Amino acid sequence: MTAIKELKAVARPRAGKGAARAERRAGRVPAVIYGEKQDPITISLEHKEITRTIYAGHFLTTLFMIEVEGKRHRVIPRDYQLDPVKDLPLHVDFLRVSSGARVTVEVPVHFVNQEKSPGLKRGGTLNVVHHAVSLDAPAESIPDHISVDMTGLEIGDSVHLSAVTLPEGVESELHGDDTLATVVAPSGLKDAEADDAAAAAAATPGKS
Repeated sequence: MTAIKELKAVARPRAGKGAARAERRAGRVPAVIYGEKQDPITISLEHKEITRTIYAGHFLTTLFMIEVEGKRHRVIPRDYQLDPVKDLPLHVDFLRVSSGARVTVEVPVHFVNQEKSPGLKRGGTLNVVHHAVSLDAPAESIPDHISVDMTGLEIGDSVHLSAVTLPEGVESELHGDDTLATVVAPSGLKDAEADDAAAAAAATPGKS
């Protein structure tokens, strides 16, 4: 079961750009909680805490419990904005998540056992088609990532989503035959193969 983390917040009675700027000057980050057919709630978060939480990783796939004026809200982050220059959080959107709900999340793809790929050992390059995949998952069972086993892959091989075992109850928006990655030949090997092909064509009778 996915662990639910606590996050501190205070109510933010005013909305609008002016109020948001005032929160930031006070060392807080404006945010909003919405969804579950309830009215949105404007809140603010302590700047250092939310910055540390975002950069700790898996922020958009983590469930949080936020208490606001005595009421606890189970939420998942849906989006956040960063300052384009300083990369510090400017605003966070949270979606309420009820017990038993399913959510759509994007999780990273980890390519494991690359040292066991003969193609990569020969100098091939891992060409990643999907660094992350969109999953439909129970809120309590959101995976941190999915793993792709590179064992035995040769140059020219591809690995498809169908080769990945997803956790129970988790579905992908990709199709099973969608390619996650391929092992491609190094440029030197490609050039050698092209030269060999050209030489073979030139040596074939009737070729000029």
